[in-house]
Amino acid sequence: MIFLLIIIGVFVASYYFQWPYWIGAILSGLWVLQVIFGIWLIPKIRHHIWRYEVFENEIEIQHGLIRVTRVIVPMVRVQHVDTSQGPLLRRYRLASVQISTAATVHDIPALELEEADELRDYISRLARVTEDDV
Repeated sequence: MIFLLIIIGVFVASYYFQWPYWIGAILSGLWVLQVIFGIWLIPKIRHHIWRYEVFENEIEIQHGLIRVTRVIVPMVRVQHVDTSQGPLLRRYRLASVQISTAATVHDIPALELEEADELRDYISRLARVTEDDV
């Protein structure tokens, strides 16, 4: 939005101060590229850099492109597992899984709704079995 206001300001300044119009045209092209990347490419990259794997004794969550963060959550520390949907996720039939421990909440974002429900139930079952063993 701010970039769009800058472009409008450049066009207005070009009109009043006889600046060349190609400056505004280049900025407009850059704004269009930013919108395309922001809507199409960046969400795909963000979706592909999230990895998770559920083992019997732990959950491994990894995310990041340049700075990769890897979290291992022991199953004995899992207190409860939730799924959540905002309006945008609901529109595309997606859900996020939140894994709560005593210290924090770990997210696995934007899974298909059925996959998120299955994952939530599976982690809940494993956490219950681990709790019974302790």
